[in-house]
Amino acid sequence: MAAWLLWLIAAGLFAGGEVLTLDLVLLMFAGGALGGMTVALAGGAVVFQLLAFILVSAALLAVVRPVAKRHLEDRSPLQLDGVDPLVGRTATVTRAVDVSGGRIRMGADEWTARSQHSGEAFAIGSRVRILEIDGATAVVGDALE
Repeated sequence: MAAWLLWLIAAGLFAGGEVLTLDLVLLMFAGGALGGMTVALAGGAVVFQLLAFILVSAALLAVVRPVAKRHLEDRSPLQLDGVDPLVGRTATVTRAVDVSGGRIRMGADEWTARSQHSGEAFAIGSRVRILEIDGATAVVGDALE
């Protein structure tokens, strides 16, 4: 089997292992294996292939991994993702809302909605506040504006 193919297989195995560990170390080794593969394709001896693997892996571990980890870990705990920013906003009722359902409009978006408590109902045109998002349904209450 050709040496470059062995390096390619090693790179694939390292990358696959990274999926399991998610520590960004095996991914850097996969990059090193691609470096070894490049030297093998250029006709370099096994010693130079191993040297390329070690140097590229070390460079990736020293330079790329810290930057990548910082980008993955430096998220503010106050950063709101997904539907979290919608909670607390007000909306206009477009189809009467009660505990069994209805529809609301926030800007250009229209959502299915339901009231938080049974017996609570909102007529078309009423302003409501989004209390939580339950799947694709907004749970609403009185806007108190």
